[in-house]
Amino acid sequence: MVKMWLLFRIFALMSGVLDNITLTDSSGRRNICIITGTRADWGLLRPLARELAGRENVTVQIVATNMHLMRKYGMTVNEIAAHGFEVNARVPLPEAADTPAGRALVMAECARGVTEALEKLLPDTVVILGDRFEMLGAAAAVAIMQIPLVHIAGGEITEGAVDDSIRHAITKLASLHFTETEEYRRRVISMGENPERVVNTGSPGVWNLHNVKLLTRDELERFLNLSLDRPTMLVTFHPVTRGAVSSAQECGNMLEAMDRFPEMQYVITFPNNDAGSSEIIELIKTYAQENEDRVRLIPSLGMQRYLSLLPHVRAVVGNSSSGLIEVPSAGVPTVNIGVRQKGRVAGPSVITCAETADNIAQAMRTAVSDEFSALAARKINPYFQPDTPAVMADNILKFTPAELADKKFYEPDEIH
Repeated sequence: MVKMWLLFRIFALMSGVLDNITLTDSSGRRNICIITGTRADWGLLRPLARELAGRENVTVQIVATNMHLMRKYGMTVNEIAAHGFEVNARVPLPEAADTPAGRALVMAECARGVTEALEKLLPDTVVILGDRFEMLGAAAAVAIMQIPLVHIAGGEITEGAVDDSIRHAITKLASLHFTETEEYRRRVISMGENPERVVNTGSPGVWNLHNVKLLTRDELERFLNLSLDRPTMLVTFHPVTRGAVSSAQECGNMLEAMDRFPEMQYVITFPNNDAGSSEIIELIKTYAQENEDRVRLIPSLGMQRYLSLLPHVRAVVGNSSSGLIEVPSAGVPTVNIGVRQKGRVAGPSVITCAETADNIAQAMRTAVSDEFSALAARKINPYFQPDTPAVMADNILKFTPAELADKKFYEPDEIH
């Protein structure tokens, strides 16, 4: 029976008769495909993949693309296999020119590669996370192929990045939505999405922090070749794709502010590969070389090392979403620089400051003060919800693919 279903599905795809029909395996088995493009998003998707894999009559498929397949970023596709998952398809992308046009071309290539992968895998549902440019290409391919799309982390606003528009576009291509706060849930519903298919699950990153086995201090120190007896800050600065000040200038201002704390040592991670990342990488490489006694530059810590390091730092500095989402649950202050995360919900342990060196330095002083450290230690986090992966899996399996494929716009007077 299953073989006959597969043959019919292939025939339907080739002949174009699959206009408005999403087929399911007649045995009731679900084939759910997770598309991941970076080490960071895999860290957030992995708990859901594991939860789904443990459910009855569910096959989890993994499509790896973008930074996972780049040697420059450590070929992190190998980590997916190390976590016990088969990578069912690889969609290699060219390393984009460091321009918006270069990213647009990579996005188009991702759409092509994902289309070819899905033609072979024949999933009944696809899951993606976030707002990266390559995921917009993937989401468009999924929508055109009329496969129901599940989107994690919609409804957020980040005015300082083009990701903001990408995130909202993916929301309108998706049929089931998992948001990280109740405010984000309301925003997705206001965009015409069915309230029954918009669920506040909290952040999978915060769930990770509470559930992943952390490395010991000794293990971290051996990896970093750095003693954590000295006061330490963790730094990540990403390109600002919408802003009045260039990313390189903002990063330079941050490094100048860091110089004002000679007693502090820094662990700096690479930015993502958005437009403008090359300049940032060169700046932080030079800074690390000039301050090798108190700076460690790590291309990617990975989820476990990153979360393990948080309890040992005085503050997290930069403009990464993690500073607003995961870090508060570690009881650590965040210095959030500039407009990249403008509009995103933030708890009381997050200090947002302007991009000048003076403002950044002042925010860093506040962050390490006894009063603010005590506030951060209360671990108030609007992104926390218990059982995030289980709630996601329950809701994916609650709907049949055919039900999810029946997507309609909800007018405001229908929202409840």
